[in-house]
Amino acid sequence: MRYELYIARRYLTARRKQAFISVITFISILGITIGVMALVIALALISGFQSDVQGKILGTTSHLMISSLAPEGLSGYSQIIQRIEQDEEVVFASPMVYDTVLLNGPLKSSGVVLRGMDISKEIKFSPWLQKMKQGQLPQERSKVPEIILGSDVAFRVGANVGEVVTIITASTRLSPVGPLPRLKRFRVAGIFQTGLYEYDSSSVIVPLETAQNLFQMEGRVNLIQVKIKEIFKAEEVQQRLQNVLPLETYITTWMELNKSLFSALKLEKKLMFFTIALIVLVAALNIIATLILMVMEKTRDIGILMAMGATSADIRRIFFFQGAMIGIMGTFLGVILGLLWCWLANTFQLIKVPVEIYQIAFVPFQVQGGDLAAVILVSLAISLISTLFPSYRAAKTDPVVALKYE
Repeated sequence: MRYELYIARRYLTARRKQAFISVITFISILGITIGVMALVIALALISGFQSDVQGKILGTTSHLMISSLAPEGLSGYSQIIQRIEQDEEVVFASPMVYDTVLLNGPLKSSGVVLRGMDISKEIKFSPWLQKMKQGQLPQERSKVPEIILGSDVAFRVGANVGEVVTIITASTRLSPVGPLPRLKRFRVAGIFQTGLYEYDSSSVIVPLETAQNLFQMEGRVNLIQVKIKEIFKAEEVQQRLQNVLPLETYITTWMELNKSLFSALKLEKKLMFFTIALIVLVAALNIIATLILMVMEKTRDIGILMAMGATSADIRRIFFFQGAMIGIMGTFLGVILGLLWCWLANTFQLIKVPVEIYQIAFVPFQVQGGDLAAVILVSLAISLISTLFPSYRAAKTDPVVALKYE
């Protein structure tokens, strides 16, 4: 062990008459610990919330949505899907028909979005369809048309599995008494829950062919949903597909649809990082104060060391090592306590939030490697920089003056 490091370690373990220095050292370590712990928890909170919301949004919507600029929708969609699936980044493409309808249930009526899907394709990539909350998926060839409802829709209209609901569309049909709204009865085959309140409270799903017949869109769809391997390559895939698809098609990415939400979360994460980093900076001032007090206390020791041949660089290293040990101990304890809190909060779901506002039942914490590395680097950098002035001042001590009255 280098003697500078040995002396620095001895200085941190103050004897009885230097108890005040020991208390200041403890406060310095505690300040760094609290700052680092707060940073780890805050960044894990934002990352967890963003990841959870992103996962639920992408679980119910697609990475890319291809629609037609014409109001009648996309025709020849089977050929378009074949072109789309030739792209190496595309996992699958699925057609969809959707429109706003009135759902008349046993208790009350409610406006919802009826979505017609190719369920046999969607189920492979949608966990919420694979694990229905109640009942089963609708059968395309059943004698009575079947429908599945979002959990909040079912609760709102008072519909359970096996009951009959009526769908009333905005389009009309001619009758002897004049135009009447088109309506169709469905048996509730199941109830699904995605975990995204906005989707569960507004969506009902039927097989694609059923929706095409209901909305008089035989051979046409409103849009084609596309899922890709790497979600952050959506813009690259968008540009490639735009070159091979008809001119009347329009492609929207998931990032464009949710740009404001994720931009706000990213900005909040940055602001929180810099704000809480100020706690670490304030704690680093304690390191400066501790080392300056230590230099004043150890003036005689510094003079003896220099008289014995220690150089100014050796003295600087002693107090640099001392400050570095304070920073390392505080950072290590802060990281451990921060990770422990995140584990406890996730395991026991400590922080509950209103699901209808935040789309999630509790606050998730997700520690990302990049964030953790940034916290450690910032904390250590601030701690090490804090040692520069006290160590420089110690190195300037004149041994003659220090030992003058000895």
